[in-house]
Amino acid sequence: MLYSAYELAYSAFTPARIAAGVGAKFWRSPLNPAAESWFGRSAAAAFDVFENATRRYPKPEWGLDSTLVGDVEVPIRIETALRKDFCTLLHFARDESALKKAKKSNEPDPTVLIVAPLSGHYATLLRGTVEAMLPGHDVYVTDWTDARHIPLTAGRFDLNDYIDYLIEFLQTIGPATHTMAVCQPGPALLSAAAIMAEDGDVCRPASMTIMGSPIDTRLSPTVPNKLSEERPYEWFEQNMIYTVPAPYAGVMRRVYPGFVQLASFMSMNSDRHMNAQYEYFQHLVEGDGDGADKHRNFYDEYLSVLDLTEEFYLQTIREVFQENSLARGVAVHRGRLINPKAITDIPLMTVEGEKDDISGIGQTQAAHDLCANLPDAMKIDYIQPSVGHYGVFNGSRWRNEIQPRVAKFIINAAGEFTKRPPAQIAAE
Repeated sequence: MLYSAYELAYSAFTPARIAAGVGAKFWRSPLNPAAESWFGRSAAAAFDVFENATRRYPKPEWGLDSTLVGDVEVPIRIETALRKDFCTLLHFARDESALKKAKKSNEPDPTVLIVAPLSGHYATLLRGTVEAMLPGHDVYVTDWTDARHIPLTAGRFDLNDYIDYLIEFLQTIGPATHTMAVCQPGPALLSAAAIMAEDGDVCRPASMTIMGSPIDTRLSPTVPNKLSEERPYEWFEQNMIYTVPAPYAGVMRRVYPGFVQLASFMSMNSDRHMNAQYEYFQHLVEGDGDGADKHRNFYDEYLSVLDLTEEFYLQTIREVFQENSLARGVAVHRGRLINPKAITDIPLMTVEGEKDDISGIGQTQAAHDLCANLPDAMKIDYIQPSVGHYGVFNGSRWRNEIQPRVAKFIINAAGEFTKRPPAQIAAE
């Protein structure tokens, strides 16, 4: 019922939202003599804030048409490498002729699969991550599909399917593919790598970089971790799962709606979001276009959310956050015990943010202990000072401090770890 009520409320607000948009244009019109008055600017700003607060935010565009390699601008084409019901593997293909002009060497750049989280936001949340990797890497990204647009005939999608997708994506791209898991997919990537390593799959990851991920949520538990532990599994099943209404293609599919997750996250920092809306209003009144654009760009991305399938969400809650199955060595994939100790030749780098309030310090580092048979010379752990969860993979600290270390790790993953200690490599 909640999903239907949400859709009904959205429809009910449509006339007011349209009126607000017209009102904002009226008060900003150069034909309006009061447009530049304090009252005119305030009225336009108020209508603008209301319209933005009640509208629906579609899936954002990537907006990555080119990258700069050296001093040469290299065009980008976003291609579909593989389309599945619940995810599309995207390839950010750089123009080969421009790339040849830009590069001083004929050596191919490392291929990297960036595994985006399936946790409410679209993969475009990693736009800054992809943008920073493009100059020196051949980049692929998992672009997860909104479950409300997937018909029931496509079947179910759970954590086991997620792992299967990662294995298939790696096999599609081919050998020598480096991987990056940002936030939530860390356990799934580690599981996929363990299965492929145990099978001797030649397409197993050439390296793994796991960033701000809940490998073991028993370490430095955060507010979301504690919520998952304090509530019984049945509570999530009864209070977080709703049925997709018509006219969506996924009608009757049981999902964890994106708007419910968004409400949960915003409630954790409600004062910050309220202040941001007030500051946005002030920017509009004062004519601060840069400040207003910055606010809009952030919330156009942040408020754009997708639904998760019931089975994936609930299995993640139980296996990752409540039982810590992988960390305890009891995780199973389709009846098969997942054995991270089988990983012996996949270099591992973990990255954490000092102020991460989603995945606390130590939760990602736990991957090193699980990969007990991976030589220490192939392991690097890095903690970025003064950043929270989002800053681990986006923003200036990511671009200037974290990404260069990740790039160096990927380069050295080909064999340098056997020659020099990881601490020396990380310090350079």
